[in-house]
Amino acid sequence: MAFTGKATYSAGTALPELAEDVSDLVHVISPHDTPLLEMLGDPLHEATSPRHEWLEDELLPNKDVIDDATWVDLDADTTFNVDHGSRFRVGDQIQVQGSEELMLVTAVNTNTLTVVRGYAGTTPEDLADNQILNILGNAALEGADKPSARFTNRLRCANYTQIFTAAVEVSGSDLVARQLGLTDEMEHQKLARLRELMRDLESTVLNGGWPASDPQGSDTARRTMKGIIQHLSTNIFRTGDSGFPTGSDLDEAKINYALRKIWENSSAHIDLIVVGGFQKRKINAFCSDSRRYAPTDTTFRDRISEYESDFGACQIVTTRWLPQDAVLLLDSSRISVLPLTGRSFHFKPLASAGDYECGELIGEYTLELKNEAAHGLIRNLTTS
Repeated sequence: MAFTGKATYSAGTALPELAEDVSDLVHVISPHDTPLLEMLGDPLHEATSPRHEWLEDELLPNKDVIDDATWVDLDADTTFNVDHGSRFRVGDQIQVQGSEELMLVTAVNTNTLTVVRGYAGTTPEDLADNQILNILGNAALEGADKPSARFTNRLRCANYTQIFTAAVEVSGSDLVARQLGLTDEMEHQKLARLRELMRDLESTVLNGGWPASDPQGSDTARRTMKGIIQHLSTNIFRTGDSGFPTGSDLDEAKINYALRKIWENSSAHIDLIVVGGFQKRKINAFCSDSRRYAPTDTTFRDRISEYESDFGACQIVTTRWLPQDAVLLLDSSRISVLPLTGRSFHFKPLASAGDYECGELIGEYTLELKNEAAHGLIRNLTTS
């Protein structure tokens, strides 16, 4: 027999006798995660000035490049020019990269070397302009005086702090009104704005740059920090470059080429590979041909979270804020995101001029990226 009494569906949700049924949680859909900042962790120290500086040094180079296109006899000439003659000393054993011939330096005149060809019984080979010369080591004479002192000059590197701010303003009525899913409207607004500022900080750490003039800022010029990508200049690999593996899709050959080049030219220990979503899927596909599943397996796994090669084990960080055509190869021990002392993200209450409470979330941060040649960047990859 049909029910003929009053029911909820006959009352309708618009009638006043039904209480609202609303979840106690407010759900945020907008992306606000900061995986790179979380991976880097808290810094060991703070910046103490809007211009933050650090010192970098390097060892004396042990390689150079032949700078001579005027050969008379390619496998017999005993004098030729190099880019930096100051890197060589009499008694150096040198060898062209990829060659079996050894040579011994007998004289250095500015950028011109005089050598013994086919040293130690090796066979002279043709030399050419732009070949890389490796300095194997110097042989000193027994009882000789000390050689001339050589040294490198330390570099003083810098970055500027950038101020991140967001205003919070809530009316007096809204402060005391009962809110759905909230106990404090002001605290909710603070949290929302803080998430936005953290998101912006990660994006700026990756992509930000200095202004063309007045990087120190003023009351009319905004001070901005230089991000990771803008810092890098030595190890930038682009699809289509000479020597770089062919093709525009990210693959193991490109990752390994970049890791090897960084390893050859620095003491870096790359431990982070930072990518966007598209390139992460390319990395996941590195071993797709070798995956095996048993008949009883009910879960399909298609994710690589760590890539280990001969040049180190790298955690893979997926961030929304990196350009989709890019891959960053980072030594995290040389990277810190620093707050200016006393200026990490905080809320500053401000005087109200009416029936509302207001304040400002403020944070001032900079990026300390040491030894830019210890990191690498791959660009111009396929994104679709």
